[in-house]
Amino acid sequence: MHLPWGMFGENLTVEGLNDTTAFIGDQFRVGSALLVVKQPRLPCYKLGIKFQRDDILKRFLDSELTGCYFAIVEEGEIAAGDTITLVNREQHDISIADITRLYARKERNAEQLRRIVAVEALPENWREYANEKLQLLPD
Repeated sequence: MHLPWGMFGENLTVEGLNDTTAFIGDQFRVGSALLVVKQPRLPCYKLGIKFQRDDILKRFLDSELTGCYFAIVEEGEIAAGDTITLVNREQHDISIADITRLYARKERNAEQLRRIVAVEALPENWREYANEKLQLLPD
């Protein structure tokens, strides 16, 4: 299924960066702005209403292409055609797709959950969520 740009209300659409290549805490220069990857953009019930499909939330999550939320480190101007340049890569290797999988799937990996809990750039509510999942695993 091919969807037009902006169909999901995105504010910034880029090429070459996706949920498996964007890591929590990575910093990117876009135009004169400096942005940091914070968390996945997860669908809500409104997506089902918009597409009039009961399965759209599951399909969206299964695609592992949910997109991400950036935080603004330095304000600046962004224009169509600006390049997106990696300025700082985090060393923990926790991607947007990893966090989406944590949310969407039942299987759990204790080592990865520990790594997620330790990622300071990830919002506290996500770290708490990962810690709760970790506590539920058998010893």
